[in-house]
Amino acid sequence: MSNIVIVGSGPAGVSAALYAVRAGVQTTVLTKGSGALARAETIENYYGFAQPVSGQELERRSIENARRLGVQFVQTEAVGLTWTDRLTVETLAGAYPADAVILATGASRAVPRIPGLTGLEGHGVSWCAACDAFFYRGKKVAVIGNGDFALKEAEEIGNVASEVTILTNGLPEAFSRKPEYPVRTDKIRALKGTELLEGVEFDDGTLLEVSGVFVAIGTAGSTEIARRMGAELTEKGNIRVDEEMRTTIPGLYAAGDCTGGLLQVAKAVYEGAVAGMDASRYTRPEKAPELAAAEATGKRQE
Repeated sequence: MSNIVIVGSGPAGVSAALYAVRAGVQTTVLTKGSGALARAETIENYYGFAQPVSGQELERRSIENARRLGVQFVQTEAVGLTWTDRLTVETLAGAYPADAVILATGASRAVPRIPGLTGLEGHGVSWCAACDAFFYRGKKVAVIGNGDFALKEAEEIGNVASEVTILTNGLPEAFSRKPEYPVRTDKIRALKGTELLEGVEFDDGTLLEVSGVFVAIGTAGSTEIARRMGAELTEKGNIRVDEEMRTTIPGLYAAGDCTGGLLQVAKAVYEGAVAGMDASRYTRPEKAPELAAAEATGKRQE
């Protein structure tokens, strides 16, 4: 029986798994556990919910549905990808050969070692401007980062916040253009607050009072696995894919944040669906016409 291995259990990975298993392909998802989605305290811009839902709850429901359909989830960390006669995902738990592999681990977002940051996630600390900027309308916020990712997040938040300050946390500025917002290069000592974020304390003892801090350090993600296989990357360092989410390596697909573009659940789910359908056709070329027809009508192929 043909099989697909998916690396990552976020929106893109689970969406790909749903379409692959519905096509009658043995589907395994390798996951390190919860990712960026679980950090979202409230999601209210995603289709199908009358009331806001937490990222953790959306993730739980999605995985539960995939398991119901027969998707196998394995808790392990993928460390590499090789190819002999088949693609093989190397993990800490062993090797997983596959007829097709879908990379969907999202964009790796570096977590700075700042006291107070982890404890205030969802209580003033956010990882997604497009998701949470709305909650800081008319408030003072800061963005931690020293590159274009931070600049982009600052511009997104600047549409609603009263003040935005970019904090490089001691790193040199690496922006491709001059920021329109104030930049502080001081080293951060800690984030202050008990139940809610109250401000950012610097090594010199000064305090920047803000209601929100957005972490935007780096954009590299699962690109490393693709790079090691020789897959092409874009000029921005994302995995290069075509309209069917195929990389430049036959049988290797990528979906979600690792392909760049809009870092949103809806976009990740769409790309995962496209990757899952095309990977299923790739693993079963003799069934490709039937699979395409089945997906068009919503029927499952056995």
